[in-house]
Amino acid sequence: MSEWHIPEFIKHKRPITQNINQMFDEKLSFGQKTAEWVAKTVGSWRFIIIQSVLLVFWIILNSIALLDHWDPYPFILMNLVLSTQAAYATPIIMMSQNRQAEKDRMESHNDYQVNMKAEMEVRAIMEQLEAQTRMIAELQAMVLHLQGQRDTGE
Repeated sequence: MSEWHIPEFIKHKRPITQNINQMFDEKLSFGQKTAEWVAKTVGSWRFIIIQSVLLVFWIILNSIALLDHWDPYPFILMNLVLSTQAAYATPIIMMSQNRQAEKDRMESHNDYQVNMKAEMEVRAIMEQLEAQTRMIAELQAMVLHLQGQRDTGE
């Protein structure tokens, strides 16, 4: 009879999986929270609709002259306001996108760690199964040998 080797179980010292969303939300600064809010607001249909209504209202009020023309055609003040809005909105949205890209990199790394952990566990399971298969084969051989001895009367 050979010496049976049973592989040891893998003991995990710490969980590899982490909630990246929670980690990021916990360490957001005021500026980052503001950038997220601006990106979410400016990138919504609600913002587009409200801004469109305000622009149409601006144009109508300045065109029909019910009120004093504060911005006559070609609406230079309106263009200045829109340009200023775009000048501030663009870098703020870029900050939000950069933070999202960093978050995506962390999620990708976390996925890699989870995959590596799963691979290690699958290997450990396979080693256990192979050891069990060897032991079952040896036990079967021993049973057959004992049956043979019993049948021959040894």
